[in-house]
Amino acid sequence: MKIKNLFIVTLIALGVISCNEDSTIGSSIVNDELAVVIDSTFTVTGHSVPNAKIQSRTDVQLLGIIDAKGYGHLSSEFVTQFMPSNALDTVGVTVNDIDSLMLGMVMSEGQYVGDSIVPMGIDVYRLKRALPYPIFSNFNPEDYYSPDDLIASKIYNATRLGMPDSIAKVYRNNKQVPVEVKLPVELGREFFKKYKESPETFNDPERFAEWFPGLYIKNSYGTGRVMRFYNTSLALHYTKHITADSTTHMRKAIMAVTPEVVNNNNMELSISPQIKSLAQTTPIVMAPLGYNTEVTLPAQDLLNRFRSQSGDYTVVNAMTFEVPAETIENDYDIKAPNYMLLVRKDKLTDFFATTQINDDVTSFYAIYNTARKSYTFSAMRGYFTDLLKKDKITATDCEFVLVPVNLNVEYVQSGYNTNEAVVVAIVPYVDTPAMVKFDLDKAKIKLTYSKQTINN
Repeated sequence: MKIKNLFIVTLIALGVISCNEDSTIGSSIVNDELAVVIDSTFTVTGHSVPNAKIQSRTDVQLLGIIDAKGYGHLSSEFVTQFMPSNALDTVGVTVNDIDSLMLGMVMSEGQYVGDSIVPMGIDVYRLKRALPYPIFSNFNPEDYYSPDDLIASKIYNATRLGMPDSIAKVYRNNKQVPVEVKLPVELGREFFKKYKESPETFNDPERFAEWFPGLYIKNSYGTGRVMRFYNTSLALHYTKHITADSTTHMRKAIMAVTPEVVNNNNMELSISPQIKSLAQTTPIVMAPLGYNTEVTLPAQDLLNRFRSQSGDYTVVNAMTFEVPAETIENDYDIKAPNYMLLVRKDKLTDFFATTQINDDVTSFYAIYNTARKSYTFSAMRGYFTDLLKKDKITATDCEFVLVPVNLNVEYVQSGYNTNEAVVVAIVPYVDTPAMVKFDLDKAKIKLTYSKQTINN
């Protein structure tokens, strides 16, 4: 049972002393009562709702296939444009000096679900037309590439095995795992020629995308792993002539996937029978696709309780919402999402479409606390004070959605040798599989306010 706590502090005396040269000293006592109320007797309800697709708002790529008991069958491939470098190295370089072109995809250590050493395969296709926007996770690339445009294939894993020691050491020190695919040297020479002929094309991403729409990286073989790449680029390898008798071998990244270009993870999910059954009775979140949870907050009850206990002067101190959340048993060690968004249901679509951040009135985010096994939305005072301004509470004020998200963070200097993390965007969760179940019966809203009663 939830417990209501009432802490009362009595101010014994306020001595008011007034004196001057012509009067006698006098005093008066005013007895006031100051109460700090922490009310947590509110009820929250909710249920699971399907989440079949998400809008691409990220520059990360998910690649692979898993078939996990207690989760389901997830496949992810990706299509992407590239942001070109506006300056290619042409001094002392001819088109015939281009040795190779490499597609490089880099993963941070541990950013995968499944088996790191199982061999899997990918095919790389050149796109034949520009990608649409907006673009969603259920995008079908059938009309955007031709099976005849296969330019490379690769069998890969999620380790640094087989790499030269000197290169492997660099990636190991940076806690990175690369997957590199050798593309046709003719494509590299094509980029070089285009830059020589029309360097302005490389200064305009839209114009560049019209000429080179991008790549489609497609699963071709195997299951058992999904990897999250945060850095994907194309690099030229070439010989540079320093002098008539001196040359050096060079490697230069000439384009990369960035937030400014269209990038999409094409995902397919078949949810396991266990999860479908659980979602019928238990609020859950399953990501990157699967389920969100809709919750109903007791807005009217909050106001009624507050108004019935208000004193002569009342100040709202805080409102928090803690949601107990536990991982769901599965055989791939799939964990809870790191971040959860609580957003008003009618604001959900626009929130992601316009890349918003929390306003702490209609949207809030929380970090998963592994020790408490819960998400706590701790900055909800603005939600309650906004309710106080309204003449009538409607269903819109009560209906919210719990959605897994990723945060885009920038670091700004806030003092001498001190950097502060600032959230610049909250985007749909596009990451390795995650899921969690909520216990809304034990969810706790705490409304804290101070009230003062004047006793004359």
